[in-house]
Amino acid sequence: MNSKFTTVIILCVCTLCVSRPVRAQEKSIREAGLEQHDFFDPTRTEQVQENYSFGVTYRVEGGYSQSHQRMTSDTISALFLHGARVGAQIEMALPKRFSVNIGLLYSIQYGISRQHYHSVSSAQVQTEVVNNHIVEHSLTIPVRVQYNIPLWKQLSMHFYTGPQLMIGLAQTNYVDAQVSDDTRTWLIAQGKHLDTYDKYIARDLFRTNIQYGLGGGFTWDVYRLEAGYDFGLNNLIRTPVYSKDRMSEWQWHVSFLYKL
Repeated sequence: MNSKFTTVIILCVCTLCVSRPVRAQEKSIREAGLEQHDFFDPTRTEQVQENYSFGVTYRVEGGYSQSHQRMTSDTISALFLHGARVGAQIEMALPKRFSVNIGLLYSIQYGISRQHYHSVSSAQVQTEVVNNHIVEHSLTIPVRVQYNIPLWKQLSMHFYTGPQLMIGLAQTNYVDAQVSDDTRTWLIAQGKHLDTYDKYIARDLFRTNIQYGLGGGFTWDVYRLEAGYDFGLNNLIRTPVYSKDRMSEWQWHVSFLYKL
C-alpha cells in the first residue's frame, strides 16, 4: 500500500515539473506576439515564425485598362480610352512582409470623341460634326511598395502604393470631318486638324505622364488577380490655347498575373 502511494506521489511531482516549463513557454510565445489565429477558425491558434530571406519573383501580366483624359479647357473635350496591357513584373522581398515591385508594360487603348460646330454656310445650329477616333500606344514603368498578408494556406492578399511613369509612343487621331467646305476652311484657319495626325508629333501633348497609384489584390499559388487606380500629376498639354488649359490622364486597371 505504501509503495502504491509513493508511486502516485512521484508521478504527480513529475507531471508538475513537466507542465510548468510548458506553460512558461506558452506564456512567452503569447507575450512575444508569435501566436496567430487561423483565418477561418478564430479559436484555433498556431505558432508563427517570421523568417525573412531575400528573393526575387518574376511574373507576366495581362489585363484591361481604362484611361480618362481629364480636362480643364474650353477648347479640348474630355476623353475615355479603353484597351489592354501586357508586360512583366519583378518582385523583390523585404523584411516584415514588405516587397518592392518594378514592372514594364505595353498598353494600347482606343477612344472616340465628337466635336460639334455651328455651320458657317447655314443658319442651322451644330449641324456639322468632327469625329476623332484615337489610338494610343504607351509604355508604363510602375514602381510599387507592397505589403503582403497571408490568409490561408497558399492564399494571400496584398496592398500597394507608389508612382509610375507612362511614356507615350503614339497617339494617332483618325479624323472624320463631316463638315461643309466653308466650315472646313474656317476650322483650318483656327488651327484645327481635319486629317489624320499624331498628337505627340504635332506637339499637342507631352509624352511623359507621371502618375501615383493605389491598389491591391489576391494571390493563390502562382496566380494573382490585381486592380488599381493611378492619378495623373502633371499637365500633358504642350501648347495650350489659354493659360488655364490643363489635361491630366488618370487610369484604372484589372490584371491577371502568373508567377514564372
